[in-house]
Parts: sequence; C-alpha cells; structure tokens
Amino acid sequence: MSGRDDAEAGGSGTGPGAAELGGALGERATLVQFSSAFCAPCRATRRVLDEVAAMVPGVAHIEIDAEARLDLVRALGILKTPTVLVLDAHGREVRRAAGQPRRADVIAALGEAV
Repeated sequence: MSGRDDAEAGGSGTGPGAAELGGALGERATLVQFSSAFCAPCRATRRVLDEVAAMVPGVAHIEIDAEARLDLVRALGILKTPTVLVLDAHGREVRRAAGQPRRADVIAALGEAV
C-alpha cells in the first residue's frame, strides 16, 4: 500500500497470532485494521478492506479497537488510526500503512502476501 506513512515493506518476523488478534487468520492473507471509535477514516477503511476481503479468496479482515487493545497497539508500534497491517498466510507482517488506503493499494499489497 502506498499509504502516507508506509513503514515497512519487508517481512518483520512473526506477527501476532489469531488469538491475539481476536479473529481467524485468512487462508492466504489477513488485513488487520486498528481503529478508534470516533475516527471517520477508520469507517471508510473498514468498507475498503471488507470489499477487498470479499473479492479475494482466502483473505480475512480483522478490525481491532485500538483503545481496547492498548497492549497490542504498544507491542506492534501502532501510532495512529487507521493503521492497516497485511499479514501473510503464516501471520507474518509483510506491509503496513497508516491512513485511509485506496482499494488498488490494498490489492497491490496483498500481492506481496500471497
């Protein structure tokens, strides 16, 4: 994703597991969204990620309330919402972007994960 705050393009070891994320990882990739309650870009990001997950077989979308999961936010270095992590089938982070992503950027980022 070519988000405004693109941080990482390479794998960063193992990422969080399904238990930590509160949802099942996708068979091929997982889009993890960190959101907060009063974040308008978070709502738009949710729609984009839901659409992409529905279009691409084996991709799951998990949304995490950043305020409720400060432990995970700190552990993963999440600095703002929305932040989207793209995890591969093994749960390794392959891409990260902060801000509202475009659908084409999310699809391109998934190409690195699958």
